[in-house]
Amino acid sequence: MGVKRRIWIDIEEPKTGIMFKSLIERFYQNNYEILLTARDYDSTFQILDEFGFEYYKVGHHGGESLEGKLKCYIERLSDLFQQVVKFNPDYFVTFSSVEGARISYGLKIPSIGYNDEPRNVPVCKLIFPFLDKIIIPQCVPKEWYLKLHADPEKLISYNGIDEIAWLSKYNPNPKILDQFDLKKGEYVLLRTEPSFASYFIDKLDPSHSIINKFLPDLIKEFPNFKYIIIARTEKQELYFKQKLKEYKNKNIILTRFMPNMVDLCFYASIVISGGGTIVREASLLGVPSIEFFPGQTAPQEHFLMENGFPLEHVKEKEKILEESLKILKRGPSSDRFSLSFKEKIKLYDDPNNICFKIVNGELLDF
Repeated sequence: MGVKRRIWIDIEEPKTGIMFKSLIERFYQNNYEILLTARDYDSTFQILDEFGFEYYKVGHHGGESLEGKLKCYIERLSDLFQQVVKFNPDYFVTFSSVEGARISYGLKIPSIGYNDEPRNVPVCKLIFPFLDKIIIPQCVPKEWYLKLHADPEKLISYNGIDEIAWLSKYNPNPKILDQFDLKKGEYVLLRTEPSFASYFIDKLDPSHSIINKFLPDLIKEFPNFKYIIIARTEKQELYFKQKLKEYKNKNIILTRFMPNMVDLCFYASIVISGGGTIVREASLLGVPSIEFFPGQTAPQEHFLMENGFPLEHVKEKEKILEESLKILKRGPSSDRFSLSFKEKIKLYDDPNNICFKIVNGELLDF
């Protein structure tokens, strides 16, 4: 490669930071210049700090109101614009950065986006028309993208789901157990709903979580297990701090961020979440997982269930409790903490390979 290329990557949420870790490292290994920008949302900054990346903190999430979202978009657009013009990138890479998509289009910067969530209609309508290439899982119907103004010529499908991008290179590290005084297979990992997301407006109280509806009974049946609750927002965290007084159990860890989340998933007895990413991760690792997202079962979840990964989508609190107790009473399988998951993951594509090949001129150049 003769010319040293300059890549701008905008990290707008925790999943993006995790997903792009191996891609960023690969760009650096090939002597690309990188401008990494990030939005203050959930644990995004903590994840990037944990990885040791240098990045610029630009803007924050607009909260639960439409006015707040629009105001933060306008402010972040202006702040990013200054950084990007100064850096003058050759490519822009994103997952769902609305501001980044608009800037790259306005400045004619070739752009590559990933998207596995066309159900997030407000965001997708604002990014699909502006992106030059969009990398999507085959299991998500192309028609969903086309309805949101994506150009069919821009879509690049792969056999797999996003989480394979980081789990294909994952090796479990048991140090996390000593760090938090945990025993493998003897704790439950819980993640709250993404209640501030645009597709949740008017559907959920942004400070509450359905976890409180089934957790007390779970604790009653398994009082000696530990329970790690990872809240997405400060409001959710405050909500649970009040509820914890009622639980009267010292085996509960409440936080908004835990390092080495994949290790926590791998050694857990079960993972229960109101969002998709962590249960998809866990099930790919062979960890029994329950998702209680209130909407329809996503194509990615169907993909995992149809290919034999241990994932269930359950919405009713009574059913969540019932299925969780079944899993806990059954206990881990004999090969549960082995590396057998790696062989199954190898059967599928890593979307980061596609993105790197595009930028490197090996595939579908602009």
